[in-house]
Amino acid sequence: MAHHTIKSSYSQLTERLNRFPQGAPPSELLFKILKMLFSEKEAELVAQLPIKPFNAKKASHIWKLDLSSTRHLLDKLASRAILVDIEQNGESFYTLPPPMAGFFEFSLMRVRNDIDQKVLSELFYEYLNVEEDFIKELFTRGDTQLGRAFVNEPALSAENALHVLDYERASMVIEEAHHRAIGLCYCRHKMDHVKQACDAPQDICMTFNNSAASLIKHGHARSVDKDECLDLLDLAYEHNLVQFGENVRQSVNFICNCCGCCCEAMIAARRFAFDQPVHTTNFLPDIQLDSCNGCGRCVSVCPVEAMTMVSANDPNRTKLKTAKLNEETCLGCGVCVRTCPQNSLTLKSRENRVITPLNGTHRIVVMAIERGTFQDLLFDNRVLWSHRALAGVLGVVLMLPPVKQIMASQQVKSRYMEALVRYMDN
Repeated sequence: MAHHTIKSSYSQLTERLNRFPQGAPPSELLFKILKMLFSEKEAELVAQLPIKPFNAKKASHIWKLDLSSTRHLLDKLASRAILVDIEQNGESFYTLPPPMAGFFEFSLMRVRNDIDQKVLSELFYEYLNVEEDFIKELFTRGDTQLGRAFVNEPALSAENALHVLDYERASMVIEEAHHRAIGLCYCRHKMDHVKQACDAPQDICMTFNNSAASLIKHGHARSVDKDECLDLLDLAYEHNLVQFGENVRQSVNFICNCCGCCCEAMIAARRFAFDQPVHTTNFLPDIQLDSCNGCGRCVSVCPVEAMTMVSANDPNRTKLKTAKLNEETCLGCGVCVRTCPQNSLTLKSRENRVITPLNGTHRIVVMAIERGTFQDLLFDNRVLWSHRALAGVLGVVLMLPPVKQIMASQQVKSRYMEALVRYMDN
């Protein structure tokens, strides 16, 4: 009976996680991970929390606990980075982040003794790197993905720079953030515990704005100023790391500095290249074949294996090889451009610009529509949305293309939604 009860608590938590567009497919491995991060009682309570941000009073009503006990439990969960807490007008609001980018990473963003990080890393490795369901679910469902690549800014020519918008520059994300935090790279820390980590820097994972404020407050990441963060970005460039950040234009919450061997986003980009799991930059490398000497450095640094070496078909030099690009796989990060000793690579603009969602709400709404969970976002199973939140979500929907508006309307099966969409179209 006890086993059944525990499994039931973690099953309920899994169901709650999967009401958000970025969920976690159920499996025995997932239950083991959740059991390490949540007690049985915590799993039961967290499973009841709303999708939208909530305050202690709302949680107290849901949990049927007194306000003091509720605040204590919420703060305890936030101190372990299970919840993210945000201060607004002197009041704390809480939200349950998705597993990724979220509490999976936060559990390894610092060295801690309250959990066995080696065992947890081994479970993460099996769940994310051996089993494919979670990574495939996270990175390949729908057209709108969690993250995007940033262009390697030192690889930009003066002409390129004219075509790069501020939100496409990792340096501008750092400049404009109101909080900046640095923690351990979850991916390389995890791989370190399974003895597969590379020698790229670990203390280089960047978090910004509200997420950074919460992680700093509870000691999961350290606060840094703009100059130190920019120095760490330069260090990432020196190690040929790719900047993979939140797929939004405003208030970016994270930028990971990714290697091709350890980092989940890069691994997913290789495994599921056909499904385009990572949004690319607006550039592609252009190869000057007449000067390429076939050294292969571009191949060795490409994190997604978009570069290969092929015969140069030179009858006078039969062994000569030259670089060849797979445009369908290429992220447009520009790492290869900086490492070419012959200066045979430059960046050129893609024919069609990549569309980036405005902000987190925009991205989550579109992802929910594409993944068939919009009804959960619009009508929370636990607590109905406030008029203000509802208006915000509907505002995003009404700016979407007609096809996605129809998808949203079909998911909620709401006459009100259909009428509103028709009204805005007329």
